[in-house]
Amino acid sequence: MSAPAGPAAPGTGLLAGRKHALDGLRIIAVAGVFFFHTATESMPGGSIGVDVFFTLSGFVITLLIMKERIATGRLHLGIFYAKRVARLWPALLALCAVIVAAGIVFPGSGWGGQAGFVLPAAGYVMNLAHFGMFGDSIAGETLGPTWTLAVEEQFYLVWPLLLLVMLRFWKVRTTAIATVALAAGFVLNRFLLVNAGQPLDRLYNGPDTRADELLIGCALALLFTAVRQGSRLHNAMASVARWGAPLAGLALVAALFLLKEPDTPSAWFNTFWTVGPTALALISAVLIGSLVLQPAGFLSRILSHPWLARPGRDLSYAMYLWHLPVYLLLMPLIPDLPLRIALTAAFTVLLAYASFRFVERPLRLRANRKLEPAVVPSSAGPSRASVGASAG
Repeated sequence: MSAPAGPAAPGTGLLAGRKHALDGLRIIAVAGVFFFHTATESMPGGSIGVDVFFTLSGFVITLLIMKERIATGRLHLGIFYAKRVARLWPALLALCAVIVAAGIVFPGSGWGGQAGFVLPAAGYVMNLAHFGMFGDSIAGETLGPTWTLAVEEQFYLVWPLLLLVMLRFWKVRTTAIATVALAAGFVLNRFLLVNAGQPLDRLYNGPDTRADELLIGCALALLFTAVRQGSRLHNAMASVARWGAPLAGLALVAALFLLKEPDTPSAWFNTFWTVGPTALALISAVLIGSLVLQPAGFLSRILSHPWLARPGRDLSYAMYLWHLPVYLLLMPLIPDLPLRIALTAAFTVLLAYASFRFVERPLRLRANRKLEPAVVPSSAGPSRASVGASAG
């Protein structure tokens, strides 16, 4: 299935080439979530890694859509969805299979009794199960973190279609403004839910209560697609990026160690769960935009270092999947917390590498060989450059 092209976006070299700093940012976000789950007292704000993920995913997925549309004049929706499945589902299914098999063989282990969580995890509805849409709410235990994947996949089902409809009638800049307005609408929705007394599980896991974060990333990608390199607006944005990157980076680092998301009713609870996710997404967007605009900047150079960028590109997704199952498996076996965290980190990296080497990369390459020629025929010239930090 394909969609007809709308008004063409202006050409730009601003986003050409892979943005390795975004890969590095991804691994930092994973590390934040890792320490939030394993050393919560030391890093109570590590969950903001999820807010960074959502904003970055919205940015990258929209950029991929716009690059294909500019290069080919259309978006092949069937191929788009097939590539998303090939990118994300195999590693998730492998995780589910290993946990279930190990739980059957060793029912007394931390992976025992987890089979009931496989369906909501593999079906990308764990976020809905968290707040009881299918009956009693479930934590998901080893597969609990898959709620973020569910939010993203639910968003991916709707956003490409909506984006194509908007681009059919509006220019890219107008579409970016409409996307910001749509994000504001979801902020209002969260305000109404908060004031209606909805429980935290509903506010935390809802596809609607996280949509503004993804849409902020989408709007940033649309803005960057529309801006011509060397234009007055581009120069102004580059000037802002010089101080935007360090300030946004410092704000996020401070939040990692100082921000504890409120979980009991109070004025702070109402304020945070109304505007907190949006504020974190805006800070993340400033950082993402600054890294793209200032690729030679100090922070960009740090995040682009191969020690950060390569695992961010290849291992971050599987590390996110595996870290909590490994930690819960080791919890009753390793009483010493520092040793348990160190072993969890080591085993997580090893399992993530195995996932990438034997599951993700072979299947992704196979899918790309079959799907890419249909997107960019050989007569259309070289394929598009990767943007760095795959969506998911």
